[in-house]
Amino acid sequence: MNIACWAVAGLLALFSFYSGALKVSRSRDRLRPMMAWVDRVPLPVLRALGAVELLGATGLVLPRLTGIAPLLAPAAAIGFVLLQAGAITVHLTGEDRRITLNVGLAATAAVTVWLGLATS
Repeated sequence: MNIACWAVAGLLALFSFYSGALKVSRSRDRLRPMMAWVDRVPLPVLRALGAVELLGATGLVLPRLTGIAPLLAPAAAIGFVLLQAGAITVHLTGEDRRITLNVGLAATAAVTVWLGLATS
């Protein structure tokens, strides 16, 4: 079960790190083809979301890797569940109704919570 936890948390962390890095570093024009909703939020909010994703990705891996406060990893995964719930809401209230990826990420985060608590 520990290997499954690392695999699921690692995949979620990689995706979140990549997504967060894009939101922090790219302009709206470069993000628009991938994320149709970027024009609906102020730029500081977009950058803050990216920073939250980067910190969350770190929180998924670092506590378990170092052995310091390993229960912070499931807490980070709970944060990702909430983040994806918000993302689904943003998609459904706008013209972009593609939520399949967000539902998959929310499910992955929920599995990470479960596995993280089961192995702690």
